[in-house]
Amino acid sequence: MTSPAPVNTGEQFEKCIAIIREASVEILLLLNVHFDEGKDPRWFLEQLDIARLSMGGWGAVAKRLKLNDAELTQFTLQLRHLQQLVPRYESGQNVTENQLIAALRFISALENLRKKQKLLSYSTSLKSDGAQPQQQGLQQLRALELMIKSLVMQAWSDPERLRNHLKTQFGADRVRRWLRLGDHNDVLSGMRFSELALLLVDKKEFGQHYARLFNDASVLNLFLEPRKTLQTFLDDVREMRACVVSGQPLTSNQLLMLENYYPQITGPVQRALDEGRSKTDPAALLQEAGGDMDEFWEQARKKDRAAGGDTMPMRDSIDKPAKRTVRSREEREQMLSSVLWGAVVVAVLTIVIGAFWLFTGEISAPVARQANMSVPISNDRERPSPKEELTRMGLARDENNFRSAIDRNDTRVVSLFLRTGMNWKLSWTEQAVISEYNDVLDLLLRYRLQMDENRPCRRFIATLTHEMAANKKLTSIVKNYLRAFCTLPPVVERERYEMEQAQLRYEAEPSDENRKWADIHSAIYNAID
Repeated sequence: MTSPAPVNTGEQFEKCIAIIREASVEILLLLNVHFDEGKDPRWFLEQLDIARLSMGGWGAVAKRLKLNDAELTQFTLQLRHLQQLVPRYESGQNVTENQLIAALRFISALENLRKKQKLLSYSTSLKSDGAQPQQQGLQQLRALELMIKSLVMQAWSDPERLRNHLKTQFGADRVRRWLRLGDHNDVLSGMRFSELALLLVDKKEFGQHYARLFNDASVLNLFLEPRKTLQTFLDDVREMRACVVSGQPLTSNQLLMLENYYPQITGPVQRALDEGRSKTDPAALLQEAGGDMDEFWEQARKKDRAAGGDTMPMRDSIDKPAKRTVRSREEREQMLSSVLWGAVVVAVLTIVIGAFWLFTGEISAPVARQANMSVPISNDRERPSPKEELTRMGLARDENNFRSAIDRNDTRVVSLFLRTGMNWKLSWTEQAVISEYNDVLDLLLRYRLQMDENRPCRRFIATLTHEMAANKKLTSIVKNYLRAFCTLPPVVERERYEMEQAQLRYEAEPSDENRKWADIHSAIYNAID
């Protein structure tokens, strides 16, 4: 938990809430839900759900707001995260830094929505823009890039070993492109910011080289994992950097976000330097970033044009070349089917031609009938594959569209993704479990072998206990998930320990709250034991 933030943070949060209230009224009006005054984030989320029901689904809401499925999912997820951190808000109450960051991130989503839907005209300005804040923001963006490069070079001090490692992770073709785009023999300078940041936040890379630097419990705790929080912050930084490279000034909201992100990202590294655990000095890099700013950003624009932009969201982990070339089960089946049908056609044509030459001089009528024979072809070949159906629906075969389909209980789209051989993660079901979307949960459970998340149960059980604490019931479908994925001995032993500790707390201090937690952990333990 973060401590209450300074007064200035409280004032900025007040402005954020005022913006969200004003925007909520305008957005709901566009969805045919009329209110004169907006309220807290939870109220806004409830009204959006009512609009969804009245309009016939999230697809109709997305169409009215001119968002695609992934963008609408991100919009609702950020609003949900904000309402979890701030269930209710009254003027003057203490505000944490995480609450302010969640509000700023949602205002960024409101800015994106306003760009997409031109009928919306609400203001998202938090403070007056000026040359000095812009200059400071540009300097911080450059300093973050320099810090990431320094950390990577510290982990891989030999340039040749670094290049070989990058070839293994990304492929030789991309490394050659980076060397061509970058400075002389500097492979990192040719990478997009998202590619460079991925070297820091990739699960394996972070665990091996950087986790010890970012182990400060006082920062990077917006989400459960510091790595996930760092990834989220750097992805937002990527969007800010893309705005600067395209020639747009940073908005007041982006400047305030950067002002809050910068100390959280650089603070642990600066502390590691002071304690002798790192050679990277963020303070010195910030000072270095202030020089030759115009030249740096001009070079950044040229590299961005040559690289084709940096518009795709950062991945959770590096997608190695070997993984990209492996065919899915559906693709293998389709290739095998094509080969077999080709063999059948060749065999039939051979028989027809042989019969023609055999009987051409003796019986003309049978030959005519033979020539008019048609080879029956199964209608199954005319049926489009799941991948083709997704393409016809305008859905790319990626994780964002897969997750958004799960979040809205769209079993048809989820089934298509699963039948193409795509894997899924248990953490993607959080929203479906909360909303009790049993149809899509049942479907995913039938494809349990395609669940490939490593050690998924800690987060799943943590989310489950949080929902049960809010009086959600442990349904039969959730019990099936626990039995399917969380019956491993370490998980069972950990949950047995949690149950015993909760029972001891209840015995030492009998209260409704302690009894509730004892019952929650007992119910989960009984489901997996």
